[in-house]
Amino acid sequence: MALYSDKVMEHFLKPRNLGVIENADGVGEVGNAKCGDIMKMYLKIDNDIITDVKFETFGCASAIASSSMATELIKGQRIEDALQLTNKAVAEALDGLPAHKMHCSVLAEEAIQAALEDYKKKKA
Repeated sequence: MALYSDKVMEHFLKPRNLGVIENADGVGEVGNAKCGDIMKMYLKIDNDIITDVKFETFGCASAIASSSMATELIKGQRIEDALQLTNKAVAEALDGLPAHKMHCSVLAEEAIQAALEDYKKKKA
């Protein structure tokens, strides 16, 4: 069996929503000191809808693929729905991740939550 699914490889080789949003409404950065992966998510939000999302990730194939898939899953979603996204949903959307790479999907979930938290602080 291959280490990575075709979907993981697709999102790693051709990541969606890669880049920076200038003047983002919310920015979240998380990292895992154990493996060295760092993710940064940028959100544009209009009327509680995530209208645009971009990411920058320094890490392995699983980290980049998880970031890419997570952005696809929350783009166009309401804030409340994006907050419900779990790392398991990200991994499932990628047709699975190796057990020792599941922490990458956790980082994607945490980056989204951090960006939404930043948005809420800026709005308050």
